[in-house]
Amino acid sequence: MKEVGIALPKSRGVGVGIVGAFLLIFIFYYFYGGYMTLTLFAVILLLIFYHAQDLLLYHPDLPTNSRIYVPIPTMHNLPHLTVSIKTPDDVTLHAFWISQPAERCKSVPTLLYFHGNAGNMGHRMQNVWGIYHHLHCNILMVEYRGYGLSTGVPSERGLVTDARAAIDYLQTRHDLDHSQLILFGRSLGGAVVIDAAADTVYGQKLMCAIVENTFTSIRDMAVELVHPTVKYIPNLLYKNKYHSLNKISKCSVPFLFISGLADNLVPPHMMRALYNNCGSEQKRMIELPGGSHNDTWIVDGYYQSIGGFLLELQQQPSPLQKPPEKSNVWIELEHKIIDV
Repeated sequence: MKEVGIALPKSRGVGVGIVGAFLLIFIFYYFYGGYMTLTLFAVILLLIFYHAQDLLLYHPDLPTNSRIYVPIPTMHNLPHLTVSIKTPDDVTLHAFWISQPAERCKSVPTLLYFHGNAGNMGHRMQNVWGIYHHLHCNILMVEYRGYGLSTGVPSERGLVTDARAAIDYLQTRHDLDHSQLILFGRSLGGAVVIDAAADTVYGQKLMCAIVENTFTSIRDMAVELVHPTVKYIPNLLYKNKYHSLNKISKCSVPFLFISGLADNLVPPHMMRALYNNCGSEQKRMIELPGGSHNDTWIVDGYYQSIGGFLLELQQQPSPLQKPPEKSNVWIELEHKIIDV
């Protein structure tokens, strides 16, 4: 599924609003004159810019019929259950639970998959097929609010709420190993993953986090896609911020960064900046030449690199497996008794 950058709003409601705004300006000019009209015009432009940002970022209707037709995993010979997840603000998320066979379902990692800013989760099935068969993970695919068959309207606060609700849902299942939870996000999904991983409560529930071709912030992306002068727009005027570069420094979970060096939408230097600023003591950067924004997963070595990182984490001893610092506690206690 192709993710998209900045696009012109296509909503009929926005067009009607713009026409109404200019009509209001004309009436205001007729009664109050130039200076007041100029001030009103500036305020209206700012309001239009602020509220149009959701239309520029979120594209659940691309391609056509993405809100009503979601390809299912069985089309790619993947076993699945369709599940509904309720969020704290009463939004219903549409999700696919794709589990490994019953005999190993409880012993393998579970990957929570967050997609990009366009289409729906069904458009990512080829990549999910590869994860299922090469990495041998259980997979929960989640559609954000306002995408596919999920209810609600997309927003930054909404999407990060959806991520936490999905993690909470997995904690209620008894057919998986809760200590092997992986968050995976591509593009916009990477920003959602970073937000959850930086959370002091939810970050502790993760084995690791994986982000692919994601950005440092919406403001940085606007500079890249629109014009360098955009950096002078005050941050408070951005409705969606996704300050991943700031949040990544708070992350302590193991982190894997996957960067396609031929990405012509999100510059690879943003992935390098995220890696350099990541607060985790165990982090790794995988740079794949020839990988573009949407198809890095088809590059040779992609699944092998992820598998190697996960194997390294699984082979690490847990805190209970570490040998005690003292080999014989009773001798120490005996000396203390004698000293007394």
